[in-house]
Amino acid sequence: MRYTDIAIIGGGLAGSTAAAMLGRAGIPTLLIDPHENYPFDFRVEKLSGGSQVDLLQKTGFADSLLRSTTHDGENWIARAGYLLDKRPSQQFGIMYDALIMAIRSEIPKPAELVYAKVTDVSTSDDRQKLTLSNGESISARLVVLANGLNIGLRRNLGIERQIISPCHSISIGFDLAPAGRAAFAFPALTYFSERPSGRIPYLTLFPVGTKMRANLFAYREADDPWLREMRQKPVETMNAALPRLRRITGEYTVSGDVKIRPADLHVSTGYRQPGIVLVGDAFATTCPVTGTGTDKVLTDVTQLCNVHIPAWLTTEGMNEAKIASYYEDPVKQACDAWSMAKAFSFRKVTLDRGIYWRAQRLARFLAWFGEGNLRRLRKAISAEAKTHAHSSSSSSSSSSSSSSLSSSA
Repeated sequence: MRYTDIAIIGGGLAGSTAAAMLGRAGIPTLLIDPHENYPFDFRVEKLSGGSQVDLLQKTGFADSLLRSTTHDGENWIARAGYLLDKRPSQQFGIMYDALIMAIRSEIPKPAELVYAKVTDVSTSDDRQKLTLSNGESISARLVVLANGLNIGLRRNLGIERQIISPCHSISIGFDLAPAGRAAFAFPALTYFSERPSGRIPYLTLFPVGTKMRANLFAYREADDPWLREMRQKPVETMNAALPRLRRITGEYTVSGDVKIRPADLHVSTGYRQPGIVLVGDAFATTCPVTGTGTDKVLTDVTQLCNVHIPAWLTTEGMNEAKIASYYEDPVKQACDAWSMAKAFSFRKVTLDRGIYWRAQRLARFLAWFGEGNLRRLRKAISAEAKTHAHSSSSSSSSSSSSSSLSSSA
């Protein structure tokens, strides 16, 4: 029997981040995952500036992690073939497996990695027991369930999933390359829906290393023939769905496999139990279209590891009342509610043909167009001011030279 304070089941974004944070806090932790080298998984492929980078700063290893990413610097915003804005951007591209391995490199002792599967968990108000596929047994004060959509262990504990919206959205990932030229004109691009009938909220293109990665989002059924066409003939299918896209991108090719991932929205039930706490997708899923999934995972983990676990470990036991403080955390609850609300509003603004949602689409278009014009105007004024200042400086220098020559004569 191995003893530890915290046992984390699942070594993806939530679990690996929690292990790194707890290890840095000096809390004995075991991160249990079967993959020593994390395999390719079509999930998070970029981190966004603002809230996500701010949340990363709370982990203590944001700066070193971001060095493993590709920063775009500028993101072009376009819709229906019209370039609306070129805005400064803080997007950081990285493939999910590379992201996980980069986070794991930040895990210090007393946190450790154990490469195995958890085959059984039993919980109590005091200590929790885990049985591993390698024959080991682990006794922990707290179990953190961070194994995403895996349902086996949860069902053994009486924790179920309640589906809120089946196949709420579909994410499609692939590499895009310019045809007949060395590079695209843009550092990164977000291209919004051309029409509701296309059922596409947007396409985002961003650099990861030397490649341009594409994430295309759609609202369709999982068995829609369009998805098969997208996998077999991606360029032709994209051109039919977004016919004006090439005004911005030029001709392009798709290289490598086309990955397709449907996403259900679900929440957990029966999770208020002693000795175990759920984080990330293990607790509730998010819609990838909204880009809030990373916010939600990092909020769960930072609140748990910075606020709750240190407080829980100061007293004996790990009863349900103690665990409840995490689920009732106002920061977590606000993030969960914001993420879920955004999932439904984004779908409506893409698909709904009612007057209100048509007005919303028009308002967004005008807002992007207005921001772009203001940015271009400010740049023009700034450039003109610099030119004027340079001309004034040159004239002043010429006058001084003339005066000097006159004096010498």
